[in-house]
Amino acid sequence: MPSLTDQVGHWTEIKEKIIEEYFPAYTKILNKQQVIRKFIYIDAFAGPGEHLSRKTGELVKGSPLRALETKPQFSHYFFIELDQRKAQQLRDKVAERKDVTILQGDCNKLLLEEVFPQCRYEAYCRALCFLDPYKLNLNWEVVETAGKMKSIEIFLNFMMMDANRNVLWKNPDLVPEDQIKRMNAVWGDSSWRESAYKEQKSLFTDMDKLLKQPNIEVAKAYKKRLQKIAGYKHVLDPIPMKNTRSATIYYLFFASNNDKGASIMRSIFKKYRAAGIIYGN
Repeated sequence: MPSLTDQVGHWTEIKEKIIEEYFPAYTKILNKQQVIRKFIYIDAFAGPGEHLSRKTGELVKGSPLRALETKPQFSHYFFIELDQRKAQQLRDKVAERKDVTILQGDCNKLLLEEVFPQCRYEAYCRALCFLDPYKLNLNWEVVETAGKMKSIEIFLNFMMMDANRNVLWKNPDLVPEDQIKRMNAVWGDSSWRESAYKEQKSLFTDMDKLLKQPNIEVAKAYKKRLQKIAGYKHVLDPIPMKNTRSATIYYLFFASNNDKGASIMRSIFKKYRAAGIIYGN
């Protein structure tokens, strides 16, 4: 089988370093809590397990393999991949590990029907879920369900570049209906319009026009949804991940109902911001 390893930019490598730093902190916290029966790692867009660095040309471990190397270990790992060939390559890499379940298919369906039911708060289970979509293809129902369960912490990439290319045009009247439906599914409803556009009085006509807002306004509105609608106690200000042209590809969010976990991630986010890796919004 030919390799299906994708080339990735520096922003992907930084993102995975950020979440990797949290893995051992998370497992140490849960490992000490005797009442917790299991703590699970979920990777909803797992890929084949490794990437090819665009910068160095070398293979870079992806989040699934980084999670598997974490000490203390997670109780169980769920890796979901839509592409059947990539899912098989990942199976080949993890070999016969009994603590790993690899599911091939749409994570929007598999998370709700097969994975999240195994992470119930009342069953003394906890989970860390990485939601790393390639495009606007993560449904809000997944995010809201995870938040309301109170047992699942999430890392989430909000795909800003895809939104700008296909939905958040300067003239919203020209956006195709199928793209609007995609955005509605990601947002949960059509209220994204209220943060993406503001009415502005025209100097030359009696009609108001809609003015497209900066990316950060959309990110702030999504953060509010994570807090108010999904019910997460802690939602950190997201980190904008940018390409070499300084265009924001996505915002990396962290949301949790755990005070200690949020405090740890706040320090990690702060360190990466202070390092000068992220420039502006």
